[in-house]
Amino acid sequence: AELVRESLREQATQGPPVPGDFADRVLAVRRRRRNRAIVGASLAVVTAAVVGVAVPAVDSDSEERGPRPASESLTDDVIAHPGQTPPRELIAAGGTALAAYSTSKKVKQPDGDAVITRTYRLLDQRTGTYREDARWSWVDVAPGMRTAAVLERGLPADRIGLLNLSTGKVERWLPVQHGVGGVEFSPDGRKLVATTYAENPDRLDRDRPMSDGKHEEPGPADPTRTGFYVLDVASGNGSWSEVKTKRGGFGIADINTRQDFDFSQDGTLVRTGRHQPGHLYYDFQGRKTGTPPREKHLSWFVAAGLSPNGKLAAGDFAGGARTTATEVLDPLTGKRVAKIPGQQLLAWADDKRLIAWDIAPGASEYRNRLVLVTIGSKKTVPLSGYRSSKADGVGRWTPVFADR
Repeated sequence: AELVRESLREQATQGPPVPGDFADRVLAVRRRRRNRAIVGASLAVVTAAVVGVAVPAVDSDSEERGPRPASESLTDDVIAHPGQTPPRELIAAGGTALAAYSTSKKVKQPDGDAVITRTYRLLDQRTGTYREDARWSWVDVAPGMRTAAVLERGLPADRIGLLNLSTGKVERWLPVQHGVGGVEFSPDGRKLVATTYAENPDRLDRDRPMSDGKHEEPGPADPTRTGFYVLDVASGNGSWSEVKTKRGGFGIADINTRQDFDFSQDGTLVRTGRHQPGHLYYDFQGRKTGTPPREKHLSWFVAAGLSPNGKLAAGDFAGGARTTATEVLDPLTGKRVAKIPGQQLLAWADDKRLIAWDIAPGASEYRNRLVLVTIGSKKTVPLSGYRSSKADGVGRWTPVFADR
């Protein structure tokens, strides 16, 4: 998992000990997918026709749209493969599916630095299986899982690809003048927010080493984030906004080396995490704005965020030394309204169920699997096999969720 020295140090100075899975949570939050309720078939038709990346306007195959995607043919409420890790076949629950996942390793560079390098396995919509695609350094998947936004190797990238998940081909490239290191779809799939960096946000700097007391290795580089684009998916048009970053030198910067922007719940603002639990919000012209009332108590490192109807908020770990549990909050007050199983809440399946990581009883906190948990119930439904507890390698994978 990516090292997050600044976040760990900040947590250590402000309160209780940092949870052992904090680094994984920082990675997982960037893969946050929150379900949205799409009201009415007419909205689904308009979205699919204009954007071409959301839910299809028809349920059957057609010459115009091509074969029906596997994610639409497999309609069971819960599709689980608890014997598979990493997953080989589609995993889904409610309105959310595992659209892709990545593994990562540190690749040493000639100058002594290192780069965290991801390898993605994306859902092949022809077969309903996950297939490796080594071309990409970053992937996000649009609602409906027909299209992925992709960045080529060698970040920051000078163009964004729109990848067809049925053909595996890039249908269009969106060129950019400012190098892009991360990209996320809006909740309705109509827009992209692309985070720009002067240097690779996955670089580890030999001059900023980290040590476990026995070994020393390159640590997170000073952040070089420069701003963000908001781009229209259909036309490719948009604008870039500069957001200045306070670099830390050999101290603590105000953000992590990789700190991508994403969209607010309603898609009208972009936001970014910081050292504090909350977010900073900006309009599409780069002007700072206030926090939406229902997002005031969200922590940027809790991936699930708000429920689809906006009435509940996913909270942090609420377990003990030998038990796992998480909390669900009232988004307006921040007060706990429920305590449910799970180690870390990743995505909402619907307004009452969430997809979470959870560990094996008596096992390492890093040996966890995807489970489905329900508010008001102590039962967990396994969705995947257990991940390896080793930080590098194919056994340690990071999910990318999207609306089905």
